[in-house]
Amino acid sequence: MEITSKIYVVGHRGMVGSAITRKLKEAGYNNIITSTSSELDLRNQQAVFDFFEENRPEYVFLAAAKVGGIHANNTYRAEFLYDNLMIEGNVIHASHTYNVKKLLFLGSSCIYPKMAPQPLKEEYLLTGGLEATNEPYAIAKIAGIKLCEAYRDQYGDNFISVMPTNLFGYNDNYDLENSHVLPALIRKFHEAKQNNEPSVTVWGTGSPRREFLFADDLAEACIFLMDNYSDRGLINIGTGEDITIKELASLIKDVVGFEGELTFDTTKPDGTPRKLMDVSKLHSLGFHHKTELRKGIELAYQDFQKSLVTA
Repeated sequence: MEITSKIYVVGHRGMVGSAITRKLKEAGYNNIITSTSSELDLRNQQAVFDFFEENRPEYVFLAAAKVGGIHANNTYRAEFLYDNLMIEGNVIHASHTYNVKKLLFLGSSCIYPKMAPQPLKEEYLLTGGLEATNEPYAIAKIAGIKLCEAYRDQYGDNFISVMPTNLFGYNDNYDLENSHVLPALIRKFHEAKQNNEPSVTVWGTGSPRREFLFADDLAEACIFLMDNYSDRGLINIGTGEDITIKELASLIKDVVGFEGELTFDTTKPDGTPRKLMDVSKLHSLGFHHKTELRKGIELAYQDFQKSLVTA
């Protein structure tokens, strides 16, 4: 990408899109195109085509998606499948039609089979059944990957797919019903501390293992790959390190400064037993994450206090 290239960050208000936009600006890119959901319904093909006709982006970061944690994925199954299929289908097809030089599609680690060997290698895609609770979202993301591959195979389009691990960071969603585990725990511990509650209850047994990447590190990886990766195959983005949910909860409890008890509701679902990304492909290109987990949680908690608590 040139400094003056027209770069469209799709979903610039979300955690990932805002991080990519911020990192692009920090790197000096000065021709960034954005659109809010009120300005452009990405599920509307004609609206998306009109936008591309008017703006003619050269590079596209496709970071827009309907996202959420176990509860949201399992409850809004139709929307998670339909909305994400429409968003990616319209943006990828428009990028082909309007001769975008390169597109980067953001998938998710949930595309891999529930019982796939660990750590998750890129070639494990479509080798087994998916985790039931987020199957609609995973199928939509797999369709996006295959769409990028199909346009590459048939037309030679330079469309690449990246699979981030579990993300957290600035501008995260802290809704207790629909958010992911890490931001939900930040809010739970913060409110328990404020209310002098004796304990905080975490869903599940605490035994599943998860990997977490600070969203700003993902953004830097995406910009790096836009400039340095053009292969057909997808590529994982993560840290290559994981911890149990119990260890994560203890870490967040410590960062927030909650001094009560930590309990687990074993009637609630655990989800996939383990999700650790194999990031050897990314590391071989020379990219490594910078923000260690505790530091990232500290930064996220500061952001939570500044944005949500103040508001």
